[in-house]
Amino acid sequence: MKNIPDILKKIVEYKRGEVDAARSRRAYGELRRRAADMPAALGFEAALRRKSSDGLTAVIAEVKKGSPSKGIIRADFDPVTIARIYEQNGAACLSVLTDEQFFLGSLEYLEAIRKMVALPLLRKDFIIDEYQLWEARVAGADAVLLIAACLELPQMRDYHALAAELGLDVLLEVHDEREMELALQTECRMVGVNNRNLHDFVTDMTTTGRLSRMLPPDRLLVSESGINTRGDIERLATDGAVAFLIGETMMREADIGAKLRELLGVC
Repeated sequence: MKNIPDILKKIVEYKRGEVDAARSRRAYGELRRRAADMPAALGFEAALRRKSSDGLTAVIAEVKKGSPSKGIIRADFDPVTIARIYEQNGAACLSVLTDEQFFLGSLEYLEAIRKMVALPLLRKDFIIDEYQLWEARVAGADAVLLIAACLELPQMRDYHALAAELGLDVLLEVHDEREMELALQTECRMVGVNNRNLHDFVTDMTTTGRLSRMLPPDRLLVSESGINTRGDIERLATDGAVAFLIGETMMREADIGAKLRELLGVC
């Protein structure tokens, strides 16, 4: 895509090599065999819609150790413990960072969480090859993130189609009007608006409201980044957001569960 931010260029370039290395370690055939034996995926989108229809706040709670702009966010990082706290305190779904080089995540974190938590799981990574969709399914993901800023429209469509074949839901992330226009040319039913500008890392909470006006009512709008308070959630809900992806805000708290309950408005 044109005008791709420098940090995203760097990540995508590295990711290509990472995927090639993974493919050399584990062949497609093995992934396909293992995928065939996996239990049915949980409904990620359905869980968000169900929570919202019950009049509750649908939070996608993120398991996140660090980021390129913030470094290590949580030093005492135990992904399974964090995931279980989220589950016990009302999260609708979980997002698990699996990028190792830039976000200090791991596909193994997702696999470990899948064994201990019953909530739907999103593999949050930079998907640039269909091999990663098979990886996600075998690791126990129920949904994957696609980032419009680093994909062409045919890729978005192809990856969504394969994800559907594998039983995975797709959250398609956009940052601006051009990306939203592309998202609406796909069949992705969940669209995530990232309030953070990837060029300068400035967070603008009005981005969700601005882009929500372009979204048809049959698509589910997820607001991402910069959500720190219950007031933020209430304002974003007014702007059209149905679900909220939140990570760093809770990762910085000593009591993760208490912060989640505060965000949910159940304290």
